[in-house]
Amino acid sequence: MRRHSSRIVYTAKTTFFHHVDFKDTTFMIQQTKKHDSRSPFAIVAEVRGGRAPQPSLISPRLAIGLVLVTGLCHTAGAADLCVNPSGANGCFKTIQAAVTAASPNDTVNVSAGTYKEAVTIGKPLSLIASDPTTTTVEVAGLGVGIYVDGIDNQGLANVIISGFTIQDANFEGILVTNASSVTISGNILMNNDKALKFAGDSSTCPGIPAFETGEDFDCGEAIHLSGVHHSTVLNNTVQNNAGGILLSDDTAATHDNLITGNIVSNNSLDCGITLASHPPAAVSGSTTALGVYQNTVTGNQSIKNGVIGEGAGVGIFASAPGTAAYSNVVSNNVLTSNGIPGVAIHGHTPQQNLNNNVIIGNTISGNGADLADTPTSGPTGINVAGISPITGTIIMQNTFSQEMLAVVINAPGDARVQRNTFPGGGIGVANLQGASVNADSNWWGCTANPTVGLSGFAGCSLTSGPVTVGSVLSAPLGK
Repeated sequence: MRRHSSRIVYTAKTTFFHHVDFKDTTFMIQQTKKHDSRSPFAIVAEVRGGRAPQPSLISPRLAIGLVLVTGLCHTAGAADLCVNPSGANGCFKTIQAAVTAASPNDTVNVSAGTYKEAVTIGKPLSLIASDPTTTTVEVAGLGVGIYVDGIDNQGLANVIISGFTIQDANFEGILVTNASSVTISGNILMNNDKALKFAGDSSTCPGIPAFETGEDFDCGEAIHLSGVHHSTVLNNTVQNNAGGILLSDDTAATHDNLITGNIVSNNSLDCGITLASHPPAAVSGSTTALGVYQNTVTGNQSIKNGVIGEGAGVGIFASAPGTAAYSNVVSNNVLTSNGIPGVAIHGHTPQQNLNNNVIIGNTISGNGADLADTPTSGPTGINVAGISPITGTIIMQNTFSQEMLAVVINAPGDARVQRNTFPGGGIGVANLQGASVNADSNWWGCTANPTVGLSGFAGCSLTSGPVTVGSVLSAPLGK
């Protein structure tokens, strides 16, 4: 069993996060512990048994600012190119023409207008529009709206895409492969994935590139990172696509990315935000899955996704034997009214790694029951389900409402479900496969211990199956 895990904390360095390794230890919480004002990353550090380097911690808001300030600064000698629909004043008439003409680290400034094209980027540059409500990349009848192609441009890094509406693509609005230090910020992505032939589990996406090994049922969603690391998806509006934001490992490992501040809604066929490990594509040169790990999904709104298909607010998935989606952090998101649980962690076969994922500080409300081979008996906040043991799961400081089952553990292994706020009534924590589940120091809607038979008469949320509760909170967190 893996004994160390790597977690992300924000630092005021040239990059916006770094890794600190922590050993697993027992983490006991006092019964009367109130809301902890530290960042979730510092709390995770304590849970893992180490201390986060407090002098270097900064807020996520400031960290994001550092990313943008660093990313948007000109490199010495870089030039500005311009694009407008008429090609007037020495500007290019198409975005692709300007990108092709640009030198590495140039900035391409795009004026308001509608550009009917698909764009491929294979060099470091900034592609900037000032207002997504007036600057549209119209991709009707074409494949991907903006493709950052690191497969054919080895070592591609330092690309910024900001300020566009990208719509009506057959596949993704934005696709990034095998690249690093990419920033996607302030865009609107809508009505993409048009090639999808939806038929439930038999859906297909004719014409999607062969290196996308697991996207037949959603055409890659609106934003797709495959083989991407140390990149940021920030403050985008993602709506009315098949799915929202996808991180996968089809072409290389995807790790150490930040997904933050996005509004992801009404993507009716799949999840709002997905971290999914797939079998490797031939272009990867690997015969084993490459992994989706150490990514942070924080401060997003994921609402009303997957209500026709099967979509969670945030999904962490392993598909085939050997696939791995582990050591990710899902924190401080609003996850409401999605078709299946607010957070779904799914393993479907033996020999998968879904260990050491952390779900912390989220608001989870009014989501649906889980389905297919990971079913729950009613509306569910978080479902951790698998055949292989899933170990090191931390579910902490989340607030639940309008869920019949707040937390379901339906896999062998272990989980810590602590310092959450359950509304009272229904099931707070259900353990369906005999995992080791510690549910100390939660608010159960009352001050009684939920494992005591009479607690249900006091309006408490209850437990189901073997759940350890040694202490309870005397009030909801923050009260």
